[in-house]
Amino acid sequence: MDAPDIKTSLPGPNAKAIIDRDRQFVSPSYTRDYPFVIARGEGAVVEDVDGNRFLDCAAGIAVNSTGVSHPEVVKAITEQAQKFIHMSGTDFYYEPQVRLAEELAGIAPIEGPVRTFFGNSGTEATEAAIKLARYHTRRQNIIAFFGAFHGRSLGSLSLTASKAIQRRGFGPLMPGVYHGPYPDTYRFNGSADQCAAECLAFVRDQIFVHLTSPDAVAAVVVEPIQGEGGYVVPPKVFLQGLRELTIQHGIVLIVDEVQSGMGRTGKMFASEHFDLKADVVNIAKGIASGLPLGVTCARAEIMSWPPGAHASTFGGNPVSCAAANATIKLLKESLVANAATVGAYLIDGLRELQNKHRLLGDVRGKGLMIGIELVRDRQTKERAVDERNALVQAMFRRGVLVLGAGKNALRLAPPLVFTKAQADSVVHVMDNALTDVSSSVRQKPDYLP
Repeated sequence: MDAPDIKTSLPGPNAKAIIDRDRQFVSPSYTRDYPFVIARGEGAVVEDVDGNRFLDCAAGIAVNSTGVSHPEVVKAITEQAQKFIHMSGTDFYYEPQVRLAEELAGIAPIEGPVRTFFGNSGTEATEAAIKLARYHTRRQNIIAFFGAFHGRSLGSLSLTASKAIQRRGFGPLMPGVYHGPYPDTYRFNGSADQCAAECLAFVRDQIFVHLTSPDAVAAVVVEPIQGEGGYVVPPKVFLQGLRELTIQHGIVLIVDEVQSGMGRTGKMFASEHFDLKADVVNIAKGIASGLPLGVTCARAEIMSWPPGAHASTFGGNPVSCAAANATIKLLKESLVANAATVGAYLIDGLRELQNKHRLLGDVRGKGLMIGIELVRDRQTKERAVDERNALVQAMFRRGVLVLGAGKNALRLAPPLVFTKAQADSVVHVMDNALTDVSSSVRQKPDYLP
């Protein structure tokens, strides 16, 4: 299917009934932007419980890398589940986990021999990386960046600086964490290199001078492309400069590839676009095509902690490992290349919409990790927050699932099986949705002060 097919009002009667039950029994802490209740799916198409069919540009928050229930992944899951479902890798051995560690050692953007710790999620990968960096360096402090999202458990939440609501009410958080600015070139008044230089200078001349000496810093944690912060793509010189700074001071560089990794950007890892080699790389989301798995890859000399230092009962579950091995095979064979080709095609189509719709201030991204920033005025770049929220709803009503990112950006992160025909449908739907959203708000022309 290349275009949405909406048959009922949204939500339909079956969806409404399930949502009513959810409201009674499920935690209200979850963020549901619109009333979509999935029944089944195939590839980049999902069907709700009332028979409405949608194009999925969210992929379970960039998790369904191979699409919904890819037959090769389902086959791997089924075959492994028929053998054994669980045998904790903390206490025993099984080949699917070893094979996955071998695969990761060959593709992780890390120089030299690599070892891997297995957990269940991105936030667990962050926790493992924090502990590993502190253990290896015998230092305490961590530097992260504003706009970052690294997870919601207390350690990873201390690094997260995306939305205040995510931190409110949970303090005190882990001490010794300092944040610097992430280079947003669209909002910087100057060149990309100047933007990068100022962000690096803040770490070097402010954090290292006024808050913590570099010899007390265990790690710098950074997303090579910022995810929830707005799908912000930094200048290459920023990440390279950060790498030089960490090497200079013996600081562990932790690169969070949870959202940007596993082929999403048209390369296996976003770090490859920037020729970036890390000490530690965190991976989750798309690695197992929807099964829970988080991994922390590190240079072997860093991951030298002794038995008992860190472990996980369910981490590296054999069924999840089987799904991950099948996923990596599919990514290598065709899906990374497809993400690059279709992603570039979709970005071109979205940039054409900029000529028609003044709300589109910036279209950015790599591969199928695409951010669209909405502004009320292209000169002042006033954030169009309400308009972004309205656009999310308008696209849902037309049969395309999208998510917000940052204050006023939209993120497109479809499965890596996405086609050019489906990309054309998304552009068409967005064109119509933007027309409706634009007509409902007053926009100041660009030529006015």
